[in-house]
Amino acid sequence: MDGATTTASGKRAGAIDEGAEALVVECNALTVEVDNEVAVVHQYIKDRYKSKFPELESLVLHPIDYARVVKAIGNEMDMMGVELDGVLPSATIMVVSVTGSTTSGQPLSESDLEKTLRACDRALELDEAKKKMFNYVATRMADTAPNLSAVLGSDIAAQLIGIAGGLHALSKMPACNVQVLGSKKKATAGMSSASAVRAGDLHAGFIYDCDIIQKKTPPAWRSKAARLIGAKCSLMARVDAYGESPDGATGKKFAEEIMKKIEKWQEPPPARTAKPLPAPGVEQKKRRGGRRARALKERYGLTDMRKAANRVNFNEVEEEAAKLIKTDNKGGKSTFASTAGTSGMASSLAFTPVQGIELVNPNRTASDGPVSGTDSVFSERRGFSNVARQLKR
Repeated sequence: MDGATTTASGKRAGAIDEGAEALVVECNALTVEVDNEVAVVHQYIKDRYKSKFPELESLVLHPIDYARVVKAIGNEMDMMGVELDGVLPSATIMVVSVTGSTTSGQPLSESDLEKTLRACDRALELDEAKKKMFNYVATRMADTAPNLSAVLGSDIAAQLIGIAGGLHALSKMPACNVQVLGSKKKATAGMSSASAVRAGDLHAGFIYDCDIIQKKTPPAWRSKAARLIGAKCSLMARVDAYGESPDGATGKKFAEEIMKKIEKWQEPPPARTAKPLPAPGVEQKKRRGGRRARALKERYGLTDMRKAANRVNFNEVEEEAAKLIKTDNKGGKSTFASTAGTSGMASSLAFTPVQGIELVNPNRTASDGPVSGTDSVFSERRGFSNVARQLKR
């Protein structure tokens, strides 16, 4: 099933060395202790040096950089004579120089300055010891996690394995958690967390420091690249945890795929091609119907169930015909048709100038005597006549 083989002693040839993995975990535990010790020393230096330069702790946040700046400045009040090149970025050097020239701090005493500089040396020694441990672990990563090292590099892979608690623990983590391993809350004076989100530094873990992101990815695509690399690293940790691909070929293939995707992201969108004009003298073909028209017709047409319901069965009396027969037997419609069309407003009383109120027959439609032509046409008692039927006669 997998690429690892089993030797006669029962040990998988491609499986990871548990001793090397335990060494990585122990080294990571030591680095955590070193970081805690550096934090204590950093707080001691800030408490001692705030009387000399109180604004420095808000300008330089990293503990090791702070110790280097304090050691470079010392008790000097004129910041123009302090050499900070190689310690801080040029923009930060300018801010520190201007702020140090206008600070309200006072020089330290000889004893306080000596204790502060000794604490700075202690912080730098701890940082060097931490780097040595990482370098030693990085040399063993080629055997412990070759595929993960091919994607991230030996130092970043060692930090991931160490902070996760081992290679097997890292292989069980989802990609979203692998991406943020080692992330720290970075706060800058006067800046909100929204600026960190836009810069992509809020969830930047150890993966964010690998060479693929820092050297081969533009800043605009680094957050997206970090998510992609986090997903691939989760797969590579599982490959290494079960001894697959001990030569690191899978990791190299994934690294090439990541680089191709990053290059693909940077490609400009294809230009819009101008639609050519129709050839002169060629009549456009009329396309009636087609797949879209058939689909629209089928959408608003009768369903098979409705068509089956509308079918008339042969040699069977339908429901409507049965209703008509039933109505005729009862005499309902025939009774309605035989009723006289007498108006409901008709009355048997009439007002005449001779006798006043006179009783007349409302069903009388014509007088007994001869009717004049005008009276026969414009009479109120005369109804409608069919002229066509009279002409035929």
